[in-house]
Amino acid sequence: MDTFVRVVRFISQLFGAVAAALIAASVFVVCQMVFVRYVLNQTTIWQTDFIIYSLVGATFIGSPYVLMLRGHVNVDVLPIYAGPRLRWWLALFAAGVTLAFCAVMAVLTFQFWLEAWENKWVSDTMWRARLWIPYSALPVGMGLLTLQCLADLAGLVSGREPPFGISGTHRT
Repeated sequence: MDTFVRVVRFISQLFGAVAAALIAASVFVVCQMVFVRYVLNQTTIWQTDFIIYSLVGATFIGSPYVLMLRGHVNVDVLPIYAGPRLRWWLALFAAGVTLAFCAVMAVLTFQFWLEAWENKWVSDTMWRARLWIPYSALPVGMGLLTLQCLADLAGLVSGREPPFGISGTHRT
């Protein structure tokens, strides 16, 4: 189980770096687009699509890294004031619901990606980007998020990670 958790953490970190690279590439392309439009007075073709697909892809691909770091918005009023036993059960319930949601979304986004692949969808813009390429971030991101949820659940069940990251009896 430790090996599984280490591998998932490594993959989450790797894709966190990929997400950061996509954001950096988007910033570079925005600067390039402004230069082409306003300095060279030319039209842009692919830049807007690239920026949109990169930022959405970074969101999906980077989500396992955010979950691993507990960087998401967390409403933890109830867990903070709950006793250790209730906190553990709340964390188990939350992890189960999260895992189920992520698994369903992974399957649905894979089906969406597959439809784009099989039907050779392209964007409606002049660039005519093959949509299976940017859409691949959806099932990859949701699949990795599902694995990270499993790793977090394993840490909770094994007692290696405290529920909601809260150790001790309560926090004030």
